[in-house]
Amino acid sequence: MSVEAVVARVEQLQQLVSAAVAPGGNGGKDFASQLSTATAAATPAQAVAPAAAPTGATMALSGPTAGASALPPGVPYGAEITAAARKYGIDPALLAGLVRQESNFDPTAGSPAGARGLTQLMPGTAAGLGVTDVTDPVQALDGGAKYLKQQLDAFGGDVTKALAAYNAGPGAVQRFGGVPPYAETQAYVQKVQAFAAAYRGTPTGTAPAASPSLTYSTV
Repeated sequence: MSVEAVVARVEQLQQLVSAAVAPGGNGGKDFASQLSTATAAATPAQAVAPAAAPTGATMALSGPTAGASALPPGVPYGAEITAAARKYGIDPALLAGLVRQESNFDPTAGSPAGARGLTQLMPGTAAGLGVTDVTDPVQALDGGAKYLKQQLDAFGGDVTKALAAYNAGPGAVQRFGGVPPYAETQAYVQKVQAFAAAYRGTPTGTAPAASPSLTYSTV
């Protein structure tokens, strides 16, 4: 509204006030009605309109992002490994180290003995764990994480014994009271733990490179 229009409205209001107080004037009722009408007309519509929210405004979110990986960037199936590990309450880095040693992250990997998938489950073990397709990464990781958790529980949380049981079978670990004197199993335990340490970002040494000739477990 222009300055001239504002001045005109003020003069109109002054006239209304004068009429209201003049002898014989209508007084309160007519004055209030006219004043309300004049005031509404004098107020620009845009002055009372609510301000629009900024188009780019977003609410701050807290907590971990759904599906996020707890592993370093670039680890294959990082989010899936993390989800499976957390489901069974185990260290994602430990499960990732196991997968790297078992299959080098190849979901189609297989052993001469019949173990297959990312976590190299034997058909009987897979069936007992509820895995119907060992080549499906999500199922294989869930089954492998569940089986590793079973070994951790069976051996009082001893990671070394649990890994040895995953590779050589729990019976062998029980018979020898620890890691069996099998070169393959002993190397397996060391490599998985080294990979896991590297994935945690706290390596105990140089993590061994994944071997072209994979070490397959018998689970």
